[in-house]
Amino acid sequence: MEKKIKIDVITLHAVQNYGSVLQALATQEILKQHGCDVTIIDYVREDVRYENLVKKWSGGNPIKALAIIPTILRWKNVFQSFAKKYLDLSENTYTTEDDFESYPLDADAYCTGSDQVWNSKWNNGILPCLYLSFVPNDKYKFAFSASFGQSKLSTEEINKTKPYLEQYNRISVRESEAKVILDEQYNIKNSIHLVDPTLCVSGDFWRKYETPRKIKDDYILIYNLNRSKEFDRYAVELSKRTGLKLVRFCTRYDQFYRPGKSMLVPEVFDFISLIDNAKFVLTDSFHATAFSLNLHTEPICVYPKEFGGRLESILRQTNTTQRHIDNYEDFDVVNRAVDFKQVDEILNGERNKANNFIDTVIEDVLKQSKKGVNTK
Repeated sequence: MEKKIKIDVITLHAVQNYGSVLQALATQEILKQHGCDVTIIDYVREDVRYENLVKKWSGGNPIKALAIIPTILRWKNVFQSFAKKYLDLSENTYTTEDDFESYPLDADAYCTGSDQVWNSKWNNGILPCLYLSFVPNDKYKFAFSASFGQSKLSTEEINKTKPYLEQYNRISVRESEAKVILDEQYNIKNSIHLVDPTLCVSGDFWRKYETPRKIKDDYILIYNLNRSKEFDRYAVELSKRTGLKLVRFCTRYDQFYRPGKSMLVPEVFDFISLIDNAKFVLTDSFHATAFSLNLHTEPICVYPKEFGGRLESILRQTNTTQRHIDNYEDFDVVNRAVDFKQVDEILNGERNKANNFIDTVIEDVLKQSKKGVNTK
């Protein structure tokens, strides 16, 4: 019987974001399906520690601080409870480089997971541990659908991070533009483009976790991460033209006043249920788009001003760019239907590609363990 290899994964599982925690779960379960013993390193960025969130969101304003506290308490209940129940977390929590020295990890291979792990803007700077800086050079390193979240990086960032990335045995990235960055800016030519982990499993996989239907009537689900009056006006007009009620997935309590029936900071698996049972999902979110495609719900996509390449990449990859609206006068989008049979065929091909990538990683690690040397 071959050895069951142990893989430690570092990703953005501790942020207060539905897509982030679900991609962490998907990564864990995919690796388990391949016979791996998986641990999610309980890495918590300093700025997303719950004790620091009030300061972050209020900007030091005491009135704003009082307003955000109920939401933060709810976030803690929803996301921390989810992580403890569904993610196989490391015994220790890590925030600083010193933490990794104080509580050394011991695995056969180390993985930088998906989401915007390499987005220095989103992460408020370059975070070396997300480039596996704490892993000894003789250990196997790989990236699974990692993202820069940007179309181009500064020369300074390339110079600072290239030594880390050159230590990876294999790299897969989530967006086509990320592969271009690796090819052209880093001159790292052997990376591959994979879909997000949430798409590496089927809609039926997610329905196993789905909570009961929340809304009896047909509805348009709004999942809007970037506040916009134009977006809201469009949603109201879309509701009038389709005759469908609006349901707003609110990630904060202070969003209750915006158009639509408010679902205030729901449980994590409500995210799946609300998307699966909607007629349309109006969104500027990558993961809301990804889940819509996977669950056969028509997305209506508005690219955000920053990091919009993520949405464009998945729409292009699934031949569904007609679901993007260029302006807030485009109501014909409801008639530009998705060919979900074709989407399924494309995603099945991508799942095979992802599984082959993981199989190759496992083969590499087993060879390395037999030889006792790095196979890079």
